[in-house]
Amino acid sequence: MATGRNHRPATRSRGIPEATVARLPLYLRALTALSERSVPTVSSEELAAAAGVNSAKLRKDFSYLGSYGTRGVGYDVEYLVYQISRELGLTQDWPVVIVGIGNLGAALANYGGFASRGFRVAALIDADPAMAGKPVAGIPVQHTDELEKIISDNGVSIGVIATPAGAAQQVCERLVAAGVTSILNFAPTVLSVPDGVDVRKVDLSIELQILAFHEQRKAGEEAEAETGAAAVAEAAAASVAAAAGDGALPGSGTPGAEARKGPDGDMPAVMPA
Repeated sequence: MATGRNHRPATRSRGIPEATVARLPLYLRALTALSERSVPTVSSEELAAAAGVNSAKLRKDFSYLGSYGTRGVGYDVEYLVYQISRELGLTQDWPVVIVGIGNLGAALANYGGFASRGFRVAALIDADPAMAGKPVAGIPVQHTDELEKIISDNGVSIGVIATPAGAAQQVCERLVAAGVTSILNFAPTVLSVPDGVDVRKVDLSIELQILAFHEQRKAGEEAEAETGAAAVAEAAAASVAAAAGDGALPGSGTPGAEARKGPDGDMPAVMPA
């Protein structure tokens, strides 16, 4: 069975932009759902809506893959699933090690989506001697002393770090030294890696903070709208009150007419300069 050590995705050599690469998994997820429902073809508009992007961007992304669909028919779902899977390198087996088997690491080990998307959890590794040998998701946990041997024996090129922040950099350095060239980091810290090593960071607390920012902004906009409406109502009320008490003659229809009368009660022919 092929492993990830000697195989790299074709996207870089084909010149596919990173932004497009980041959207390919979204398209693949939507296409897989269509395939499971035995949908043969899909339009760019339908697929874009399912993936959460606009159709023009989707068509541009697919042009990098050399896939343009058929006018009046759309895209062949099964072919696109294969094509995107091939571009992402998912038509081969990618062994993965997870380092740090706490609550998060155990949850990742139990995630069923790895196997169905071309990833095989080759090993679970933890620094706690008490964890050694304990099965998690049917896989016995191994001690970090075995990390280098595990990576070499399984041809691992992708590592997942789910350790506390203080241990993450050291684990990262050991993974890289052992031959890992791609790291998915769940630890709440920024990792320093050499050129040629790709790191993707997942920080749930940061995502929640971003959502909190948007909630605060929406609440502020609502408060401003309410304040603005109250100010308009107050100004209108003040204007009505001023008009009612500024000396207008009953029935004259001319506000302030009394103030402009001449000495004999008539309007002066010429107003003073």
